[in-house]
Parts: sequence; C-alpha cells; structure tokens
Amino acid sequence: MLGTLISRTALGLSGWEFETPAPSLSKFVCIAAPHTSNMDGLLILFFGRQQGVELSWMVKDSIGRGVAGPLVRKLGGIPVDRSARQNLVDQMIEKFETSDEFVLLVPPEGTRSRTDYWKSGFYHIATGARVPIVPGYLDYRRKRGGFGPPLQPTGNVRDDMDVIRAFYDRLKPVARYPEQFGPIRLRDENSSGMTGR
Repeated sequence: MLGTLISRTALGLSGWEFETPAPSLSKFVCIAAPHTSNMDGLLILFFGRQQGVELSWMVKDSIGRGVAGPLVRKLGGIPVDRSARQNLVDQMIEKFETSDEFVLLVPPEGTRSRTDYWKSGFYHIATGARVPIVPGYLDYRRKRGGFGPPLQPTGNVRDDMDVIRAFYDRLKPVARYPEQFGPIRLRDENSSGMTGR
C-alpha cells in the first residue's frame, strides 16, 4: 500500500502518467525499453507499483548485501552471484519455479549506451521458466509509459522478436537520450539452438 502511494505521488509530481496497465498475471518477464538513463528503471518500477505489481530486478550480490542492501531489496532488487557456477539465467528460472508470484524486470539493452544488439537473457529466462514476456515502454516526449500485451515465447526467436519489434515500432517511444537507443534485435536470432534452458 505504501509503495503504491509513494509511486503515485512520485509520478504525479514528475508529470508522468501510465497509458496501459500491466497484465493481471502472477509471473512474467518485463522488458523495459528504451533504456538510456538511470531514471528509466525507476520509472518502470513506479508504474508497476502504482498498479500493485511488484517488479523485481537483478543486482550485484555485493550491492544487494552491502550498506544499501535493505533499501535495494525493498525496491525489488535481487542479489545475484555473477561468479557462481549456476549462471544468471538459471538462477532466475529457479526463482520463477520456486515462487507463486514473481515479475522480473530486465532492461534488454543491458547498457545505457547505444548498442547494436539486445542481450538475449530475457528470452532465455522466459522460455526456460515458461512465462510470458511483457514489453514495458517509456516515452519521454509525452511523459507516458505503460505495458504491452504478453507474448508467450514460441521458441521461434525471429518470429517472437518480430512481435516485440512491431510493438515498439507502433508506439515509437522517445528515449531520454534518443541517440543512445539502438536497433531492437538479438545477435543470435537465427540460431536454432536458442530455445531456452
């Protein structure tokens, strides 16, 4: 309740509004784009919490368990061990499998700088956990944001990415720093081995 109130207040004071609500699903991977600023993740978290959706996100184990740990975890941060034998994709798949409700926020660009390819981790996680992918968006020109329809990965990576591309192409959201928003594509879209876990 407190998180919802704080989110509504923060968004209201900043002039941001959401247009499309998050789907009523207990589990999904939310991709957030464009991602060119530190504010992007915070805004998407606020949009989710405003609607009662607790978005979780991965953070380095050293940060999540440090002095800022309690605040990071309160905001949905999940400490992950990047040096562990079990990779991040498998760690998140296991988290989905052992949770009744879990929504994971992933910035697929993987960086705030311009990149020619999205990272494919979000797709592997969703496929391995058998959960939908929900596109989230921010439009800095209109100060509007929201969520798109859920996409259940089929294993046909190119076809699934075409659906995601069509969603963002239709909305044409304007990034905070437009020159840093690169193309929407995965490096291994044509790989037949990219089917998840």
